[in-house]
Amino acid sequence: MSSRRQFLIGLTIAAMLPLATQAADLPDLGGKTVVVVTENAYPPLQFVDPKTSQAIGWEYDAMNEIAKRLNFKVEYQNTSWDAMIQSVSDNQYNIGMTGITINDERKAKVDFSDPYMRSEQFMLVRSDETRFIDAASFKTFEKGLVGAQPGTTPFYTAVYSVLDGNEQNPRIKLFETFGATVQALKTGDVDVVLTDGTAGKGYVDASDGALKLVGGPLGTEDFGFIFPKGSDLVAPVNAAIAALKADGTIDALNKKWFLDYKMGQ
Repeated sequence: MSSRRQFLIGLTIAAMLPLATQAADLPDLGGKTVVVVTENAYPPLQFVDPKTSQAIGWEYDAMNEIAKRLNFKVEYQNTSWDAMIQSVSDNQYNIGMTGITINDERKAKVDFSDPYMRSEQFMLVRSDETRFIDAASFKTFEKGLVGAQPGTTPFYTAVYSVLDGNEQNPRIKLFETFGATVQALKTGDVDVVLTDGTAGKGYVDASDGALKLVGGPLGTEDFGFIFPKGSDLVAPVNAAIAALKADGTIDALNKKWFLDYKMGQ
């Protein structure tokens, strides 16, 4: 970050003019209300702060900044993961955000924004786990159980990148929320949970030494916001995402939530 700031400071006024023009040219949505739905179960992207009971996180900060730049008011609502994509597809909400991986199956139901973050899956385990150290050794540990939400990237990664490709494999135990999978891991009901590395780090930091990440990344994916098909919000939000990337706002949010912020402190 310091080298980036030094670079930006060293830019000439002329060189910065295109960026200023880009910010000035963002669409103005006239103060309209936009209903954004999330799950509040994916720290540090979005979660409820246990100290204040306030919903906070990377995605909240990003969406609030997007709303500011596009001049719309955000109304946040909450739903479960298993209902989110369909409810956005049905126009119950204008935008959905909860670290949603962009893929063709979901594109059939909803429109995606341009990617705002790249994700890698890791294995979250109890800190005293020694029976396996990566996906290969877990696969051969026949008693090992995976906790996952059906229809999510961690579920499909467990099926096709860790186990045998059988979506009905009894080694996969299904839960309604990601938080429930982590709780099952803590209590010993499952042995591993797959999670994006950033969210996993958040759970590790908040676990008081009870959890750790093991193995290498199991896949790279892009996250995007979702919209009902044909939404006129996609283009303005994409323009705002581009502006946030160009002026360093995304970098600043990454530093705030992935480096500086400590869960539970």
